[in-house]
Amino acid sequence: MAANLFWAGNIVLARGLAGQVPPVALAYWRWTGAFVIAVGFAWPRLKTDLPVMLRHWKMMLVLSATGIASYNTMSYIGLTSTTALNVLLLQSATPLIIIVWAYMLFRETPTTRQALGVLVSLAGVAAIAGHGSWEALAHLRLNRGDIWVLVALVIYSFYCVTLRKRPQVHPLSFLVAAMGLGSLMMLPFMLWEFAAGARIHGGLPSYLGIAYTAVLPSFIAYLFFNRGVELIGAGPAGQSMHLMPLFGSILAVFFLHEQFRTYHAFGIALIAAGIVLASFRTARRPRALPNPTPT
Repeated sequence: MAANLFWAGNIVLARGLAGQVPPVALAYWRWTGAFVIAVGFAWPRLKTDLPVMLRHWKMMLVLSATGIASYNTMSYIGLTSTTALNVLLLQSATPLIIIVWAYMLFRETPTTRQALGVLVSLAGVAAIAGHGSWEALAHLRLNRGDIWVLVALVIYSFYCVTLRKRPQVHPLSFLVAAMGLGSLMMLPFMLWEFAAGARIHGGLPSYLGIAYTAVLPSFIAYLFFNRGVELIGAGPAGQSMHLMPLFGSILAVFFLHEQFRTYHAFGIALIAAGIVLASFRTARRPRALPNPTPT
């Protein structure tokens, strides 16, 4: 739940920074900053776990590329030409995409209740998106930015499903290593963006926004979400992403002074009901990674 709150805030903030902070630079400094913050906490475990991750370097590269580098960069590019609300709503397609990837890669099928839960939550998102009106919902259109975000979600859903194959190391060690690798992957594209003339504008507020993305949506939220996938599987964890448009609507009320309407309450109730239904395990439970012993 906390991870989705931080991610919803990240989307709202990233949209606000569009035009002030170049998208690739935002992604790069987000993860570079998160790596610098986290590496000190992770160092004792990282030294122990590094040989294991080196033996599984191919999987580390795949997970870093999909969960860190590609997904975030493409999402920020999309936010330069679409609205935060559109992105928040598109995030709710993630549980469906995860189900497809889980079946394609591991022949994992959802239970009837889980499938019903996804549909009920999507209905709640649709109620919010359409402001309680089918006519308004029918007029929603995808633009170039939305396409960028949808492709990013397909990539991230692959990460969610493949995460079960990560090296069996402490979650903090894995997260820091993935952040470092992802940051290195983004570096050439950030330098290319800089060479093309892109610069950070807006002064202190822009740098404070980058700092927020480095701490809460990156280090803290990913640590929470990765642990959630280990405990309950990719499908139920992905279903929790329906909370993002819910939290995004609340943030819009407080920070953008938008009014809370009846359709918000109706949509929130449907989203909550869908999450309860989808909390049941899949017919074939994914292999859980061992819970690291605290030291």
